[in-house]
Amino acid sequence: MGDRELKDQGNKLFLSRRYEDAISCYTKAILKNGAVPLYYTNRALCSLKLARWDSVIQDCRSALELDSSWVKAHFFLGQALMETDNYEEAIKHLQRARDLSIDQKLNFGDDITCQLRQAKKHHFSKQEEKRIAQEIELQMYINRLIREDRDRQIERVSQGKDYTAQVENEISDIEVLADRYLAELNDMFAKVDERRMKREVPDYLCGKISFEIMKDPVITPSGITYDRKDIEEHLQRVGHFDPVTRVKLTKDQLIPNFSMKEVVDAYLTENEWALHF
Repeated sequence: MGDRELKDQGNKLFLSRRYEDAISCYTKAILKNGAVPLYYTNRALCSLKLARWDSVIQDCRSALELDSSWVKAHFFLGQALMETDNYEEAIKHLQRARDLSIDQKLNFGDDITCQLRQAKKHHFSKQEEKRIAQEIELQMYINRLIREDRDRQIERVSQGKDYTAQVENEISDIEVLADRYLAELNDMFAKVDERRMKREVPDYLCGKISFEIMKDPVITPSGITYDRKDIEEHLQRVGHFDPVTRVKLTKDQLIPNFSMKEVVDAYLTENEWALHF
């Protein structure tokens, strides 16, 4: 049996959800002809279904060595990298998959875009966790410095002196000042905590296709607002209909949503971090 026949047999087994057997067929096809990137991504898809992320990564990298513009290799690799918490690299490959699918006029629906949005969201959450940990560490460090400075001042005032009313007043002043500094510091960080809890972009500011903050919102006759770039790509690649209502839609029916644009711009002015969301 030749490599193509083995690939076809693997495809039938995959459709029957017999992923292990399909992997075996694709492996045999690769042994017969290791220069076909499709065989590697077919096997990677089986591994993806079985949550074998390392195998997916290895096969996709092999496919990309053969053809760096192979969309499925970038797509599956991005998914596996996301599952292994390698978000930055996952975003890179998913973005590449999306760009290539547009250039090659391939219809993946919104699958790639959704995965890309998810990877970006996970990456943002991971960066947020890191930032929060650093802020907490900084707060603890400054608290410790204030207490240590208080103790040094008290020791200096007390050293070699009798415990008089004057000394007691000096010590009390030092403690009051230190307590004030600590209270102000912790109040400042409490406000940071409050702002941190709000660091979530509202859904209504995000496009319904890419789920990213809309830069050029337009509204359809159905009353649905999309980002212009996303809806125009949908009309070109998927079909001339509204993705949500499925009503017939053409490019000339898109109307700028100036009200939403003002809301988005105002939000970004007050929340610059959202530009990296």
